Amino acid sequence: MLQRVKEASVTVEGTVVGAIGPGLLVLLGVGKGDTEADVDFMVDKVPGLRIFEDDAGKMNRSLLDGSKALLAVSQFTLFADTKKGRRPSFIDAMPPDEAKRLYALFCERCRAGGLTVAEGVFAADMKVALVNDGPVTILLDSRG
Repeated sequence: MLQRVKEASVTVEGTVVGAIGPGLLVLLGVGKGDTEADVDFMVDKVPGLRIFEDDAGKMNRSLLDGSKALLAVSQFTLFADTKKGRRPSFIDAMPPDEAKRLYALFCERCRAGGLTVAEGVFAADMKVALVNDGPVTILLDSRG
């Protein structure tokens, strides 16, 4: 999930561990069956997604045209299954070791593509603060 933000930060145990000004907050869920090909899809799509306004107020600009700032936060709860009962099941989320590897690979490849990437702490109890811009929130799924 992508959120266009004026600013965003993530705090762990009272300490800000990652923060950006204008850019994108990426809540990145890694599901069972995801591979490096899914990471490649996201790294190709996210920076070039034209969801920032141009001078005419149209969504024609991407991260690459502006701030180039991205805050990545791991978010296994995006795979919550709420079809049965009242307690979500997270059975479709990737096990932590492999999810952490793919999350780190996403961040590394975004940096290699010229973005400034701030990060949360994988599997930590994080407090995420943001000023949503628009609001513009996009659900992006590498599986279509």
